Amino acid sequence: MAMAMARVAAAMVTAMAAVCCAAAQALPDPAALIKEVQAHQQAVEQIRENFTFHEAVRTEELNADGSVRGVTSEDREVFYVNGRRVFRVLKKNGMELSAPEARAEQARVKKLVESDMKAPPVQVRTGTRLISQILAVTKLSNTRVTALNGRPTLVFDFAGDPAAKAHGMEQSVAKKLTGTIWVDRADRQVARVEILVAEDYRLAGGLLANIRKGSQLTVEQAPVGDGLWLQTATEEHVAARVLLKSERQNVHIRDFDFQRFDVGMLQKINPVTP
Repeated sequence: MAMAMARVAAAMVTAMAAVCCAAAQALPDPAALIKEVQAHQQAVEQIRENFTFHEAVRTEELNADGSVRGVTSEDREVFYVNGRRVFRVLKKNGMELSAPEARAEQARVKKLVESDMKAPPVQVRTGTRLISQILAVTKLSNTRVTALNGRPTLVFDFAGDPAAKAHGMEQSVAKKLTGTIWVDRADRQVARVEILVAEDYRLAGGLLANIRKGSQLTVEQAPVGDGLWLQTATEEHVAARVLLKSERQNVHIRDFDFQRFDVGMLQKINPVTP
């Protein structure tokens, strides 16, 4: 009996080892994967411009000790014109805009749309673009497998690659970031990224802003239909000095209700005020 149990145990150990070995062999090469994911991420950045969506923003202003001293919120309708982000405020702090506020917001949006339609196209700049810039100058390590939102997902730690050449300020900043990235195994799309500012960095030599070490950003992306992935949530914890003012904030952003956008929808988003 003892020998039989020993044989069963040995068989189980052998089977488990085989499974682990197969799983390890199935893991993609990080260097090859990052190129594939980067191409998909750049496509996400361009696709996003073709949608309008709702955005809920909750901002917590923090004291130096981390306690919350004030909370504000906005509900917005967001769209892009020639690569430029435009949003129309629908609610503030849970309340519909008053008639004068709505007219002022209408005039503001109309002016932006008219200006952006005349201007040359630019590259969309969103949290998703930051992911693309990180992928361009980073190294992946510590590969593991998990499930995220019920989907098989690859997880990697990342840090700036000293050998990577940064092109532009965004990639220079990206090289100073560390964190963790989740990649959907089937679609090869970034599902989540947690970013940590590993050291202080200054904009315009510190004249405009100084983003402090320890600031954090989390971006989530998800399939929104027809195999498309878009940014759906952002969490920011920022400690910074902007101009001469110190700011500490927690910002929670949720994007939803994505719809295909075309020029004809501008009239619906920005209707003529009677």
